[in-house]
Amino acid sequence: MRYFLSVAYQGSRYAGFQIQDGQETIQSQVTHALKTLFRDDFTLTGSSRTDAGVHAEQNFFHFDTAIELTAKHRYNLNAILPADIAVTGIYKVDEAAHCRFDAVERVYKYLIYKQKNPFLTEKGWLYPFPLNKVVLHRLAVVLMEYEDFTSFSKRNTQVYTYNCKIRSAIWHEHGAGEISFHISSNRFLRGMIRGIVGTMIRIARTEYTLEESEILFRKVIEAKDCSKADFTTPAHGLYLMRVRYPDGLLEVIDENK
Repeated sequence: MRYFLSVAYQGSRYAGFQIQDGQETIQSQVTHALKTLFRDDFTLTGSSRTDAGVHAEQNFFHFDTAIELTAKHRYNLNAILPADIAVTGIYKVDEAAHCRFDAVERVYKYLIYKQKNPFLTEKGWLYPFPLNKVVLHRLAVVLMEYEDFTSFSKRNTQVYTYNCKIRSAIWHEHGAGEISFHISSNRFLRGMIRGIVGTMIRIARTEYTLEESEILFRKVIEAKDCSKADFTTPAHGLYLMRVRYPDGLLEVIDENK
């Protein structure tokens, strides 16, 4: 039988999502918890590979097992997992379902705050400098006009295309000097969101006019050259918020079992 596990995590102390030799990762911790509970080996496949320090409110694994999982196993797994990782759901799926390739949309958030806040350390980017909010909003609109995001992909990535279909891109302003960038797409490239946010922030901090800012941003995108973008944005401000699948793919395990 094939199952999907949805997980949430605070990624500060992990070397990323995917398993790595000699490193603590989200995948290694979940694999260990499954093996501890069921006394069996598990091979997990991940939906979205978040980098070291990146957080998630929802990410997925899938795996095959002859063991019938029940809702109570979520409680058991969470009792084994460290406090900064939680299994939020167990789903029985078709044997051909794939948590990475069947995903139709991923939603991310990037959090920035202006004033020092001990509760946001490692959970957002402290950026105390003035930003032109009008420019930020305009650049988000411009971004959605494009599909080729070669400029926002880090080097040494193995992909068949740099095209992504962005469905929404918007900045939200919150109280206490916080702003966040929200973006959804069918897929993302390695480092793409941090490159987009870093480039937008770099432009919005300057004294360029709105028109000049837009022209500069378009030049970065159309250059198809990652050296033109800004990838210095820290990982700990980034959150994977949701992974969406076609309706009917996920069958929730009966809570009464």
